[in-house]
Amino acid sequence: MTVLDQELLNGLDQALPELIELRRHLHAHPELSGEEHQTAALVAGELRACGWRVQEGVGRTGVVAETGPLDGPTVGLRVDMDALPVEERTGLSFASTRQGVMHACGHDLHTCIGLGVARLLGAREELPFRVRLLFQPAEELAQGAVWMRDAGATDGLNALFGVHVVPNLPGGSVGIRRGCLTAAAGELEIQIQGEGGHGARPHQAVDAIWLAARVVTELQQAISRRLDALQPVVISFGRVEGGRAFNVIADRVRLLGTVRCLDLELHGRLPAWIDDTVQAICRSGGGEAEVSYRCIAPPVHNDPGLTDLMERRAVQLLGRDQVLPVDLPSLGAEDFAELLRDVPGTMLRLGVAGPDGCAPLHHGRFQLDERALGVGIQVLTATLLEWMEVQSPL
Repeated sequence: MTVLDQELLNGLDQALPELIELRRHLHAHPELSGEEHQTAALVAGELRACGWRVQEGVGRTGVVAETGPLDGPTVGLRVDMDALPVEERTGLSFASTRQGVMHACGHDLHTCIGLGVARLLGAREELPFRVRLLFQPAEELAQGAVWMRDAGATDGLNALFGVHVVPNLPGGSVGIRRGCLTAAAGELEIQIQGEGGHGARPHQAVDAIWLAARVVTELQQAISRRLDALQPVVISFGRVEGGRAFNVIADRVRLLGTVRCLDLELHGRLPAWIDDTVQAICRSGGGEAEVSYRCIAPPVHNDPGLTDLMERRAVQLLGRDQVLPVDLPSLGAEDFAELLRDVPGTMLRLGVAGPDGCAPLHHGRFQLDERALGVGIQVLTATLLEWMEVQSPL
């Protein structure tokens, strides 16, 4: 272990108990996407206490902080802050105090990783390059990254690192993957128009609920028979609205869903394919449809060189057996990809499974292993310092 690594660990040991308490406070007081006002205020105060230059309201409720020289090469770290509309069922002593709102995706931990990195780097007397921390809102809506990018948060960045917890890796470990990490994602809305009537005489009506059921099932069948099975596509519907009474044929149904795909070129063709498929289904039953599609995030592509750098430092700190390859990309989406449109970057997978495992992300019983906090802080701090070392002239 190098002298620098030992300095990092000593600083982390001092900061970690308070950071754990801070994470538990954030977990107990979650805020939904775009509403992270108290979280952002707390983050800004912590950053100023560490001596960072802080700008609030970047991308609505985002926070940007910098340290080091005012110009020259700049390396960044992005963490997200928002919670989900999920009812918590963990039974933790610091469970959410807001009904129906929960940090079920680990963003409370991400935020405290960013604050931990701020503490360790803020304690260093001089840095050769500028470091920028991006505390992002509204990742769960896949909008916050665009808000921050449009507000200039990535201007002048030479490299950007990110982190996201994963429940399928044990706490204390990290996952590394080069190239495609997450899927392209789209938001799908389908309005199905039928004709109402009496529930006893469906043959005299056009049942929009029946058509909606066919759309949900037949789209899945069409994926397996009309698209290349070697290019995975997932269409999932999360909301169905329609009908007003038990004995009235519904004349209108609204479906909301998400579309995921790893191949960006195929993702570009999917809106037209979905529209054609849905229109054919509804016409065959006497109805009509209006299909709306919005691309919400491109795939995250991990830069190989930056990933090599991060893996090297992770192995030095944690040991080879705790740095695990991520063999396959995820069909989950991450708007971190929007920040990488003009900046090379890479995202670390952070294991959070405890001895008894971990519930999936976005689940009411999601409960992470807090050992991951220290691991994320030390690996990302060391990675940022290593990037600066690599950039320094011999």
